[in-house]
Amino acid sequence: MSNQAKRSSLSWLAAAMFAVLLPSSMAVASDNDTRAASPRATSAKGPYYVDFRARTAASWGHVFVWYGKTSERAVEVAGLTPKGDTLSYMLGYITWVPSETGASYGDLDPEYLTAHYKVYLSEADAKKVFAYIKQLQANSPVWSAEISNCTSFIGSIADFMGLKTPNRWTRPEEYVNSLKAMNGGVQMVHLTER
Repeated sequence: MSNQAKRSSLSWLAAAMFAVLLPSSMAVASDNDTRAASPRATSAKGPYYVDFRARTAASWGHVFVWYGKTSERAVEVAGLTPKGDTLSYMLGYITWVPSETGASYGDLDPEYLTAHYKVYLSEADAKKVFAYIKQLQANSPVWSAEISNCTSFIGSIADFMGLKTPNRWTRPEEYVNSLKAMNGGVQMVHLTER
């Protein structure tokens, strides 16, 4: 079997395993799970936010979220990256590698920013979304360039918020710009009970 065929087989096997394992690991433990219906466009800004961000990187680029309270300078950062150095990143193209889900190099530096889309939330909705982000971070132990990458990670957050999401294989800058366009630039999201 050629190396290309082996990689393809591994990718399909990994995708199948991920499809089976992820939904069960992402199950929300609360009976009061919420999700946004269709986000309603409004110009009002809530006291909390999630900012979907893209930045440059040595390869494709990277997407992540900043989230927090609008009246505070401190931000929380969540994203999905391979843990370690270049070797981990390269191995992530053929198999899963350990991940990190917090801030990575460049996530706090405005000079690397290429796109962003900030969505505001009420306090009650922010508690639900922020808890989901923390849960997603806790349940994302691996990274794979093909299956569980940074765009799929922030796409899960956007989906939880009820936003329409682009294809996860879209380049980071285009992903964030498409996310904003697909949702009509909505600035405020209201979650509703499922």
